[in-house]
Amino acid sequence: MSGTTTTAPAGKPVRNTRAAAWRGLSARRVRALARAELTLLVRNRSALFIALLLPTVMAFSLKSTADQADLSGTGLSVGTTVLPGAVGMVLLFAVYSNLVGVYVGRREELVLKRLRTGEADDLEILGAAALPSVTIGIVQSVLLLTGGAVLLDVGAPPRPDLLAAGLLLGMLLMATLAAASSAFTRTTELAQLTPMPLMLATFAGSGLFIPLEIYPDRLAEFCRWLPMTPVMDLLRSGWTEQLSGPETLRALAVAVAWTALGGYAVRKRFRWEPRR
Repeated sequence: MSGTTTTAPAGKPVRNTRAAAWRGLSARRVRALARAELTLLVRNRSALFIALLLPTVMAFSLKSTADQADLSGTGLSVGTTVLPGAVGMVLLFAVYSNLVGVYVGRREELVLKRLRTGEADDLEILGAAALPSVTIGIVQSVLLLTGGAVLLDVGAPPRPDLLAAGLLLGMLLMATLAAASSAFTRTTELAQLTPMPLMLATFAGSGLFIPLEIYPDRLAEFCRWLPMTPVMDLLRSGWTEQLSGPETLRALAVAVAWTALGGYAVRKRFRWEPRR
């Protein structure tokens, strides 16, 4: 979009700044929209509980499961099993599940439709809606990893780059899949059920509760193609360094592929107005 020049009543040229606003004020619009979304999140006690407390509670359950599991021969300890799993809980509950409800709720309340009539473009609207949940998820993950490493005597990860890559890719992936999932969710009530297939698949087959090293080789190989598996592999390898160079590239490629697929689904199927 290019700017145009018009003539003011006083005879002075006035430049149409809409194109400049799209380029120069996007950060300001995102901050304003994100601030409004954060206010709504704080007022929603159930969503706040899911985002803040539920991942922590589930992390303690994960600790009990890991204590009872036979990890001999896997190269894992209780700490290197629990800490990546705790981040996985944050990704699923604080980001993915919460954002499905956010997108569906704002759509049904016609908020998305009204925002779309303004200057903000689609990516700004969707990104601003996700920003509070993603920010909370990152802060919560850092706190869980730091506190857990001390309590479980794990120490600092020898590959923080893999840990950071897994965390950031996981946030982007979950936010994208949340927007895609909302396209198939008719009502805010169903937003509590739509996330369940991905969450159950992650619990069972992505190494969140049970490390894939315990599974038979063929089943483990199949599970490595699930959306959250490469994220869990990267997070865990930050401590264990179990991924070789080619395996790391594969994990990154699978995570990026799922993110791209989710983005394509959002572009083609995302709904900005309630279904009638």
